[in-house]
Amino acid sequence: MNYKISKRAASLSPSLTLAIDAKAKAMKAAGEDVVGFGVGEPDFDTPQHIKDAAAKALAAGFTKYTPSSGMPELRQAIADKFERENGLTYKPSQIIVSCGGKHSCYNAILATCQEGDEVLIPAPYWLSYPEMVKLASAKPVILKTSDKTEFKLTPAQLRAAITPKTRLLILNSPSNPTGSVYTPDEVKAIGDICVEKNVLIMSDEIYEHLLYDGAKHKSVASFSPAHQEHTIIVHGFAKAWSMTGWRLGFLAAPEPIAKAIDAVQSHSTSNPTSFAQKGGLAAITGSMEHLKVWLAEFDKRRRFAHQKLNSIPGISCVNAKGAFYLFPNISRTGLKSTDFCAKLLEAEKVAAVPGIAFGADDYIRISYATSMANLEKGLERIEKFCKGLKLPEASPQQETASSTVKEDEFQMTDSPQFTKFCDALMTTAGCTKKDVIAYFKQMESDNAALYQEIIADIRVRKNEEAHIYKALKWIFSRPT
Repeated sequence: MNYKISKRAASLSPSLTLAIDAKAKAMKAAGEDVVGFGVGEPDFDTPQHIKDAAAKALAAGFTKYTPSSGMPELRQAIADKFERENGLTYKPSQIIVSCGGKHSCYNAILATCQEGDEVLIPAPYWLSYPEMVKLASAKPVILKTSDKTEFKLTPAQLRAAITPKTRLLILNSPSNPTGSVYTPDEVKAIGDICVEKNVLIMSDEIYEHLLYDGAKHKSVASFSPAHQEHTIIVHGFAKAWSMTGWRLGFLAAPEPIAKAIDAVQSHSTSNPTSFAQKGGLAAITGSMEHLKVWLAEFDKRRRFAHQKLNSIPGISCVNAKGAFYLFPNISRTGLKSTDFCAKLLEAEKVAAVPGIAFGADDYIRISYATSMANLEKGLERIEKFCKGLKLPEASPQQETASSTVKEDEFQMTDSPQFTKFCDALMTTAGCTKKDVIAYFKQMESDNAALYQEIIADIRVRKNEEAHIYKALKWIFSRPT
């Protein structure tokens, strides 16, 4: 029979992370010694008191329908969590409990976006965001970032991308796949622009409790009532409580949006599993002592993996400050991400996720939510694989530019000449000094000749106006 598939379904790309995890598990089942770095779930068990609460509810016959948006006592407990941890006040009617964080994201997008709308998605992104936007018949607009800015969207990039069709910005901090964490000042700057331009924010905060090196999480909704009115917070129990298979998430939204999401959910999944909600209630009202142990172990693995990756020929990696991922740059190996990961799996039996799945083909994602023994074995195999590749030689221009960055990074950024240049550029481009420095780092990589010309002349205060113009022209014409 010739089955007709809808254009909506046919437009979707299958999840590469799930596909790679399934392939790795199949190889293991066949007896092969595969190290899997693909899956995005903690390797720790759900804390016992949560399992006990669900088991008790199941044994007591708590197996019937609940309200479609979740048990009233769980919605109240989630509202209490937002007030206690984030300084945000929500009524229980503004809380929707869903069948996972992914479900919360989809509900939020489906309830707010439609054909003709544009949704801004910084890349690298969690691979389901663009597909959800397409399912809502809206248009995903991808805003490229790189490791030179720790994969963070800048205010200047955001402002330049907003059009009359922009409906929603998706903000994910801490980030999957990069582990990047926006500082409170960076979050506020992004939020300020969205409030000014009347753009909604879907803030995915599911990794908020997984932070390292003193990083701080601050919700974009918490800066003012206006910020809260423009924000839908999506969240879930999967990461901080290791409840990935429970399929239990939640969101907080302005009342009209929450009401719309309630309607969507009531006609799709109805309520999340009843006894799983009892486990969620125990999780969100109970002790978080388990996180101290988990974070200490994650941090040990993160530090080891970051150091090891940077010692491997052809690979460089900025360190993550959140979640449980690293996102190493493989561009110097001469391979794109799909080819790299396919050859790595075939040659060394290591499963990693190609960066192309996240909109960044020069990178791969490594999850360190695995044992230290697996991490050590897998990274040794990656090192062996990379040493077997013939790496492209860096050009003299690249080597010169690289040495210049170190000097400029430690000397130029605090010099009076550079400060004066930054002040002029900030006024003209509407950005911060940190943005300017980030632009210069990117310029050093993408246009080394212009970079060195401007830096050299700044040192002697020569041609300042001309070079401000050249820098502005480069900033606003570069690919995003």
